[in-house]
Amino acid sequence: MALELNISRRAIQKVVKRDLGMRSFKRKKVQFLSGSVKEKRVSRSKSLLALHAIGVLENTIFSDEKIFTIEEATNSQNNRVISTSVSAIPDKFRYISRMKKPLSVMVWAGVSAVGRTPLIFIPPGVKINAKTYQELVLEPVVKGLSQTMFSGQQFVFQQDGAPTHTANTTQNWLKHNIPNFIHKDEWPPYSPDLNPMDYSVWYILENKACSVSHNTVSSLKISLCREWEKMPQETLRAAVEGFPNRLRAVISKKGGYIE
Repeated sequence: MALELNISRRAIQKVVKRDLGMRSFKRKKVQFLSGSVKEKRVSRSKSLLALHAIGVLENTIFSDEKIFTIEEATNSQNNRVISTSVSAIPDKFRYISRMKKPLSVMVWAGVSAVGRTPLIFIPPGVKINAKTYQELVLEPVVKGLSQTMFSGQQFVFQQDGAPTHTANTTQNWLKHNIPNFIHKDEWPPYSPDLNPMDYSVWYILENKACSVSHNTVSSLKISLCREWEKMPQETLRAAVEGFPNRLRAVISKKGGYIE
């Protein structure tokens, strides 16, 4: 803009910031949302909001999977080092090493306003499909949540639209074992911005557990478990309680992204 208007960069910065009250924001890469997907996001958000209004979703447990690597988690926006000069910064602080194929582990977890599941580590070499998902997650963990987390009360189980979740065998397992769950045709498609695990919990856990790099996957697992147990329940509750407002935001944005 400064070049086009033939004025100094500093002058245009002052105009934008002081006179217009504006500042610059980074553009974000997101999943393309077609018109039909946006319509489904709106209609399903309205349905879920209606269920929430009458208390049906009160005891909802939100679940998700995520891959963690042994590398240090970084945020280029605020990962800074204070020094008199670049050359004065020790290499271990100046550089963040990255490997072509870092060791990693897939983790499943779920949270509600009143508790959390244990972290479930998927064994290396195991392909996640409907069968292994049911054997490693649904049967040993989700099936007993009424007793282990909700003191005998019924609960609602949420999962996203991953193929392992929407498979007929998985949906049938849920119908026979979990009285209330969000059906594959009820959860809005392409909606990580509606899942507390995605929009809050995983980010917090990764920042804590991966604040430094790990030499082994075992070390990474220990750190993840330690920080998972240390995370305050108030933090999880706040993330879960933000769900209805996010449904409203999706509706307001006519199905578009809200972040």
